[in-house]
Amino acid sequence: MNQAAIITVYGRVQGVGFRYHTRKQAEVLRITGFVQNKPDGSVYIEAEGERLDEFIQWLRIGPAWARIREVVIHPGQPAGYTEFMIR
Repeated sequence: MNQAAIITVYGRVQGVGFRYHTRKQAEVLRITGFVQNKPDGSVYIEAEGERLDEFIQWLRIGPAWARIREVVIHPGQPAGYTEFMIR
């Protein structure tokens, strides 16, 4: 059964390849949805899939150059995404 979440990641997450690496990890875990930079310097993610908990654990660490300060997670409703995109 697919779980869904709306996630905002704060810290040094722009200009460090965060969206690219997030998409790669989503593909590995078969997570669908999207990731996008926000004007306030955070990254916004809508994600769904059976391995969502593993994906969120990865987001708490991120790629090597990122410095995660906070990950805010809200439950979401599955939207039926068929891939994981960078916006």
